[in-house]
Amino acid sequence: MRVLFISSGNSKAGISPIVKAQGDSLIKEGIELDYFTIKGRGAKGYLNSISQLKELLNREDYNIIHAHYWLSGIVASLAGAKPLIVSLMGDDVKASGIFRWIIRGFYYISWDSVIVKSKDMYRSLNIKDAHIISNGVNIERFKPIDREIALNRVGWDSSKRHILFTSNPDRRVKNFKLAKRAFEYLNNRDLELHYLKNIPQEEVVYYYNASNIVLLTSLWEGSPNAIKEAMACNIPIVSVDVGDVRELISNTKGCYITSFNYRDIANRVEDALKFGKRTNGRENILHLSSERVAKRIIDIYREIIRGR
Repeated sequence: MRVLFISSGNSKAGISPIVKAQGDSLIKEGIELDYFTIKGRGAKGYLNSISQLKELLNREDYNIIHAHYWLSGIVASLAGAKPLIVSLMGDDVKASGIFRWIIRGFYYISWDSVIVKSKDMYRSLNIKDAHIISNGVNIERFKPIDREIALNRVGWDSSKRHILFTSNPDRRVKNFKLAKRAFEYLNNRDLELHYLKNIPQEEVVYYYNASNIVLLTSLWEGSPNAIKEAMACNIPIVSVDVGDVRELISNTKGCYITSFNYRDIANRVEDALKFGKRTNGRENILHLSSERVAKRIIDIYREIIRGR
């Protein structure tokens, strides 16, 4: 089966690590995969990509076109891509009601199938036939590592305890200011707050394993990979109730759901510190391994092909 992935190519790595990880998992399952990346920011970049994609589709034959994020799906539609499946990632569904109306319109007109990452996204989007498939986690890469080894690797003070904010603090949707306010409220000199910014993907596992707690305070999420990666490393988690986080961590002791109140977050951080050990999160996340998720996606590809 030959598949074309369409996504933005504007991240520092070119292709989003999440999209690339899913592509790698499909290749392992025998899929022949090509990438078309949309370069240039704003409407101009996406509009310029339509003719380029159309030329590619005229030259090459694909069994499935798989676009990631709604704007990539729109580019694919306007280029005449068929059969077309679109993965929605969170921001595109949760950020704006206008986006949801546009997505639903394109789905009914020209998309063959749509994937959302959580039940919360499914309810917000209100497309009955949407598939709920969370992003898979690479359990071979994200695994428990001795904390002292990880601390040495990332250069953190081994005499202190460490909270890891799961994203780039410059991204407004990740709501770093709330995490920082909760941290300041704790007023604990033996505690340090860190974040992930411009960290190579192969190094991220050491940051998880060096942490005593992983903290997520996003305004909204689909199915945050950081939560699954932290679980695969058996790290305690404190998170606001967004996306599918409650579903992911509810059966794992040492992981806590909190409100958006900074005092509540600080209290749950203290609970996680009192827990004081690794969790069994890894065994509770194995059903979302990249391999298993890839097989589910391939099943959808086959279903689309059979239905044409």
